[in-house]
Amino acid sequence: MKKEDKSIIIKQLSEKLKSCNNFYLTDIEALNAAKTSSLRRACSKKNIELVVVKNTLFKKALESIEVDLSALNGSLTGSTAIMFSAVANAPARLIKDFTKDVRRGEIGKPQLKAAYVQECFYIGSESLDALVNLKSRDELLADLVALLQSPVQQVLSALQSGGQSILGVLKTLEER
Repeated sequence: MKKEDKSIIIKQLSEKLKSCNNFYLTDIEALNAAKTSSLRRACSKKNIELVVVKNTLFKKALESIEVDLSALNGSLTGSTAIMFSAVANAPARLIKDFTKDVRRGEIGKPQLKAAYVQECFYIGSESLDALVNLKSRDELLADLVALLQSPVQQVLSALQSGGQSILGVLKTLEER
């Protein structure tokens, strides 16, 4: 590969890293062509960008941005595919769904090497369950709205039920 081509790839990767707060480093080396194609289609449906890149080029892209991502350097061995996503837990859920058919004791592919999600590092495949359980921004906003609405709904409910009980008492007194 020419030096100019490498510099273009590094520049594109560094721009992508600056714009995306969530990315996962995965190992998809053992997947055959059919499973790789299936993984790419699944990524496309979930708005996850899957990029296979050389580790040295990705390391140079990591070094070119202001954020210190050197904790990921140890995970850049072997074949590496990068999953970029706007939703923090979407790639983790995809990996979990994709590997759920694997028998117990076997290592399923794609396998999580590391992840950088919401300014935190997750290293190793044992972090997958923690990443799956992360809530997305929309889920957190929905929870917040539900928590804010709960006291108001309780007050309105109490006022409405109180009004009905007072009305019942007044009707009973009227009939006597």
